[in-house]
Amino acid sequence: MIIATTASPATEATCDSCRACCCRLEVMLITETGVPERYIDIDKWGGSVMARLEDGWCAALDRNTMMCTIYEQRPLICREFEEGEYDCIVEREAHLPATK
Repeated sequence: MIIATTASPATEATCDSCRACCCRLEVMLITETGVPERYIDIDKWGGSVMARLEDGWCAALDRNTMMCTIYEQRPLICREFEEGEYDCIVEREAHLPATK
């Protein structure tokens, strides 16, 4: 299935302008990156995941700045999630209000 986005090359998606849309995704911890224990949870299958608050946001997200508080120790999947790339644009469009 191909999902078309309305983003164009002129659409600038940066972590500063995004409001941390990717921080709503479930993040499995598959490698050791030094994530502090207080941000690690166990899912219903026994796997390690990033803890999320009751509203679904990552527990490591600073709600005032909407930036990661453990950026240097962030999980591998967070390191590989590239700002402005396809997956970023899809999440951004799913969570941000349309602008016209």
